[in-house]
This record gives sequence, C-alpha cells and structure tokens, in this order.
Amino acid sequence: MTTHVLILCTHNSARSVLSECMLNHWARKLGRDVRAHSAGSAPSGRINPFALEVLQRAGIDTSGVHSKSWDRFASPDAPALSIVITVCDSAAGEACPVFVGRNGESPIKVHWGYPDPSNAEGGDEGKRQAFELTRQAIGYRMLQLLALPLETMDRVALREALEAIGRS
Repeated sequence: MTTHVLILCTHNSARSVLSECMLNHWARKLGRDVRAHSAGSAPSGRINPFALEVLQRAGIDTSGVHSKSWDRFASPDAPALSIVITVCDSAAGEACPVFVGRNGESPIKVHWGYPDPSNAEGGDEGKRQAFELTRQAIGYRMLQLLALPLETMDRVALREALEAIGRS
C-alpha cells in the first residue's frame, strides 16, 4: 500500500516543492512505495524559478509540479495520507484542514523547518546557493524517511522517528 506524504508550506512555491520532488525522486530510485505531494495554505500559483533551477540542475524531475491549495487534500477523493510535514514555521502554526488518513485515522503531523532560501542575500547567486543548500538538506531528511520501515512501524514509533529526523 502506497505511503502518501503531504508536505506543506504557506505559498507552495519553494521548500514544499523541493521536498515533494526530492522525496519522489529518492522513492523511485530506491524502489519504495512512497508518494509525495505538496500544497500551501495560501498558494502563490507559481513555483519559485530558483527551486526549479536547482532541481533540474540536480537531474530531478519537475514535470507536473505546480502550486496548489491544501484544501485539495481534505476532499473525499484525496489520497489517504500517512504523514503531513510542514517545512515553514508559518505553515506549522496554522490550523490545517482535516486530512484523510488511513483507516479513518488522521495522518501523523511533524514539522521540519527550513529557512526560506528566497530571503538569501547576495543577489541571484546568493539565492541559487541558498536553494541548493536547502535542496541538499531536504534530500538528506527524505533519505532518512525512506530508510524507515514505514510498512511495519506503529504510529508512536513512526512519530518518534519522524520527529528525530526533524531534529537532525
């Protein structure tokens, strides 16, 4: 059964998109039945071009990626979510819609904060560097998530493991 992971950020234009693409990339490479999605509470309607640039430069597929509302994942036809990860502090503090989880349970929600790379100083080159460093940090955590035995972990153990990854 596919493990669906929703990654949230306010505008769904940078960190959540980096996370979605990195998790899907590594899941495919490792043959894991994990599917990442991303969304925002106030989607900008566009993906930050620096996010697309660093993903494409790293050979990560960005086809089909777009900025969307988290409301899409609260609808009855949404995938049953196992995990919800917030990647920006403002999204972590917002009241999320009720997401549908497996077996009627709500998904496990954790916060893995990253500084906003679009606020980096140093002009375009400074932003490129900040986006690349953020992509690498996100990729590292996604590999840790994929190393977990998701199919056999109980909710308590999974939450603890996800929170530990967030502290790494």
